[in-house]
Amino acid sequence: MNLADWIGRGETRTETIHADRLAALAATFDRDPPADAVPPGWHWAFFNAVEKARDLGRDGHPKRGGFLPPVALPRRMWAGGRLAYRAPLPIGAEATRVSRIEKVEEKHGRSGPLVFVVVHHAISANGRLCLEEHHDIVYRADPDPAHPAPKPPQAPAGEDWSRRIVPDPVLLFRYSALTFNGHRIHYDRSYATGVEGYGGLVVHGPMVATLLQDLAVERAGRELRKFEFRAVSPLVDTEPFEICGRRDGDGAQLWARGPGGVLAMQAQAEFAR
Repeated sequence: MNLADWIGRGETRTETIHADRLAALAATFDRDPPADAVPPGWHWAFFNAVEKARDLGRDGHPKRGGFLPPVALPRRMWAGGRLAYRAPLPIGAEATRVSRIEKVEEKHGRSGPLVFVVVHHAISANGRLCLEEHHDIVYRADPDPAHPAPKPPQAPAGEDWSRRIVPDPVLLFRYSALTFNGHRIHYDRSYATGVEGYGGLVVHGPMVATLLQDLAVERAGRELRKFEFRAVSPLVDTEPFEICGRRDGDGAQLWARGPGGVLAMQAQAEFAR
């Protein structure tokens, strides 16, 4: 089977942007709920696949071969993305997300075979394009003890802003529930450590990206226009981590710093002029 045959495949989902789900997400983040529009990154609580239990794979994700290609590699990771905020996504509106697979690429890295998939999403409401997103997914083989993961780089210093995050299991469970994310690495410790080889429950990449966007908007006091992020190394629930940022012209450089000062995620934000 040629995985490249999935390039160009699309799907459309329509959903009401319910205020109660955003209020629950706000409570999860220990902040007040938004009043009028969806804050940057909070759209990930919507448009998620709802599959029957029999249609799930070993990791709790939907089985491949529908919209996403039938990649044989067992481990899936949200590797990063690029977002462009075009207009406010109103709370209470009926919104539509149109998705299309733009790229499927097979590679071989130091840890073994890899498959990269890029999905383009466009979210509209009330006849207006509100958000465009390129979602990067990577599939990998199970960990090989003979080939340990390379040591991650150190995170930058010299931040203008920072916030300490305690990723306890309650936070991870609530975020998983609100995004209908069944991936077992976020709540099943024996699976996360014994099968996928992590050091604990894994902190959701999109949650870290959302927290970085929240930090940038709050501290800069400006509206976000573009955001790009890349996951570098996993964060787990055994120790707190920091989200950090510093001003950079009309935008900001942002990163998540894990225990020991390692770089977990790096990002760039561009503000409205």
